[in-house]
Amino acid sequence: MGFLQAYRMAVKSIRNNKIRSFLTMLGVIIGVSSVIAAVAFAQGSTKNVTDSISQLGTNLIQINIIGRNSNRSISYEELKKFSEENSEDIAAIAPQVTSEGTVKYGTKNTETTIIGTSPEYEEIKSLHVQSGRFIIHMDVEYLQKVALIGTAVANEIFEGQNPLGKSIKINGQIFKVVGILEEKAGGQDQSEDDQIIIPVTVSQRLMQSAAIRNFSIKAATPEAIDGAMAKLNALLFKVYKDEDAYRVFNQAEMLSTLNEVTDSMTAVLAGIAAISLIVGGIGIMNIMLVSVTERTREIGIRKAIGAKRKNILVQFLIEAVLVTGIGGCIGVLIGVGIIRFVIGGMGIAPAVYSVPWMILSFGISLLVGVVFGMFPAYKAASLNPIEALRHE
Repeated sequence: MGFLQAYRMAVKSIRNNKIRSFLTMLGVIIGVSSVIAAVAFAQGSTKNVTDSISQLGTNLIQINIIGRNSNRSISYEELKKFSEENSEDIAAIAPQVTSEGTVKYGTKNTETTIIGTSPEYEEIKSLHVQSGRFIIHMDVEYLQKVALIGTAVANEIFEGQNPLGKSIKINGQIFKVVGILEEKAGGQDQSEDDQIIIPVTVSQRLMQSAAIRNFSIKAATPEAIDGAMAKLNALLFKVYKDEDAYRVFNQAEMLSTLNEVTDSMTAVLAGIAAISLIVGGIGIMNIMLVSVTERTREIGIRKAIGAKRKNILVQFLIEAVLVTGIGGCIGVLIGVGIIRFVIGGMGIAPAVYSVPWMILSFGISLLVGVVFGMFPAYKAASLNPIEALRHE
């Protein structure tokens, strides 16, 4: 019996037991589609963050003050003076005092992110206003209680009214709305549009925190970033006398770290999803063992009329690979559908189609068919024809 005949018999067996064949491949379908969807979600989420970071350019430097026991702290004025003295390397600097707070207008209120910063924040973060104005140095110097609000906040508490010039309460204190930030994420909650920006000096009093622990710095050019980081490290070490009291890193380092984390997360998600492929393989082996038992007499007749051991082995292996191959194809299609209509269509994350992972998932489904189909095929091929013919 040739390979083609063994293939035809395997196809016939699958057709004769459609429901059983579908249930057999169900584990493979779920496994393949889960792997593809999990990887797409991880890569899509990363693309969101990576695009946001890349838009700011590679000449952005971030300083985080992490030491808690130091008797010394560096102020915005000190870093600003330092940047002016090193203008060939540093273009702008902006402090950030971030917290969660309650904003209220009339009877409406909502929880949002409050960022205390300076006018340079607009240039460094490429965050502009669609109407009104941004914070100015006079606001910072004279502790003016002015606020810029994101569109998510505006939609929540103003409900179609023009917020400009209106008075709002932030953590119980009255602020005047002087600007509305450009929409970045469709006005959605828990996004860049869900924030309020106020002068850093006002924020320090509002939050009752004198120390500023985060600074964003823009290097004069991408080429000047190494020199700027070296000078910043020297200044901070002079202030804190401890390298563990602060962190200085740039966008390129952030992207590199993010990619490493993403690769690990993708591998973990894919590994978890791949477990269902193993479960599907065990299901295939169990169903095929039942099939061997049911077809014992058929196998005995074929051996009695001249079928060799390898012919029986090949037929059952082809049957297992066909089942997992069809299941793999269906799984790929379902996975693509999940990416298109659920992950991308519902805006959970950008739709990212990873062809290598699709090919890998399909390849693993075929491997599962070979590995878990081998034992039932070997058992079928090893049956004694006389005992098989006696089987009822």
